[in-house]
Amino acid sequence: MSDFEDSAFGAGHDHIFLGAAHEDNERRTWMVIALCSAMMVIEIVGGGLFGSLALVADGLHMSTHAGAMLIAALAYTYARRHAADRRFVFGTGKLGDLAGFTSAIVLAMIALLIAYEAISRFFSPVPIHFSQAIPIAALGLLVNLASVWLLSGDHHGHSHGHSHGHNHSHGHEQGHEGETHRIVGSAGAFVLSVFEDGVPPVFRIAPETASMTLQANAVSVTTIRPDGARQVFMFADRDGYLESKEDIPEPHAFRAIVHLPDGEYQIEFEEHEHDHDDAQAAANRDHNIRSAYVHVIADAAVSVLAIIGLLLARAFGWVWMDPLAGVIGALVIANWSWGLMRDTGGILLDMNPDKRMAEHVRHVIEDNGDAVLDLHVWRVGPGHMSAIVSVATDDAQRSPSFYRTAIKRFKGLSHVTVEVNPTLAAR
Repeated sequence: MSDFEDSAFGAGHDHIFLGAAHEDNERRTWMVIALCSAMMVIEIVGGGLFGSLALVADGLHMSTHAGAMLIAALAYTYARRHAADRRFVFGTGKLGDLAGFTSAIVLAMIALLIAYEAISRFFSPVPIHFSQAIPIAALGLLVNLASVWLLSGDHHGHSHGHSHGHNHSHGHEQGHEGETHRIVGSAGAFVLSVFEDGVPPVFRIAPETASMTLQANAVSVTTIRPDGARQVFMFADRDGYLESKEDIPEPHAFRAIVHLPDGEYQIEFEEHEHDHDDAQAAANRDHNIRSAYVHVIADAAVSVLAIIGLLLARAFGWVWMDPLAGVIGALVIANWSWGLMRDTGGILLDMNPDKRMAEHVRHVIEDNGDAVLDLHVWRVGPGHMSAIVSVATDDAQRSPSFYRTAIKRFKGLSHVTVEVNPTLAAR
């Protein structure tokens, strides 16, 4: 007999999983489209009036630029307007990733076209009208820089749902450990640290050498706050280290008494600056605005390379510099396109961008003495993760709401479905 319970943390049952900066990013993208469209009209009309084929050609290129931005803008608008549409089982949060994947394909096609044109010019050079080409390239660069500015900030590659998925790290250590202390006793040397990686902070104790071991039931930590408040932390065995079962409340400024088999050790912890975790940033990233940003950055890079190539070709007669700049630009765009395609494709296929989240959910359930039969964690929108977990328990009193409360501690986990399977001992 199985019990099911479906719950949505922070989003309710309306399944709205849009990024925290969704409307702001939508507005920025439409502004870029307006800028590119205005420049497109000016170049095409000006080229027609003054008989400049190069100006008309750049205006047509600007139209493709605006078209690529239109993909991102329409995705934002559609996702917002249909966010509460129940036909979308898990909301419209992934629409931005679909738009980003589409833009990545467009970028790849642009890279191929640029590379083809550049290579053909190596074998069949064409005359270059420097007096027209250089100013147009410079004008295109200015438009791209303005577009970059409009899309800039934390929107293109960093976290988009700060209220949904903050993660902090204390101290200046690399990796995911915060403030670290070394304990040397008769049993050997151990490292005690505050660990935060997509979960509330916990203590971790690890031996410095693989030959050393610690039993979880023989270790505890007592924290003493400046106001005299005490809290005892018990530990659970992990793979090669021990981890506290209880969370460490903020702030992380206290005296810790570490109880080891060979005695007690006192350590002072101080509060430090907070840094973002890379895995959380990946889970929160808005790939739609990222695709728009990559597009304008790629266009700006091509403009810079074109200007350099044209200037060198005019100054030294190196006509081959212009197509060489094109090949380099094509390679840069292709690399960015691949990275965007890889990240968005993984999300569209429900690949978990934050594998540690699944590990933390599993640990919380197993620390309660239960077994995880099946567990799936995936992203349903920027800053929103979903999980399906099947649990086997010997305790007949544990309902799905019991596990919901335990899992709710994880920031960014917005939607959870729990299946409880009582064992024979619990029936």
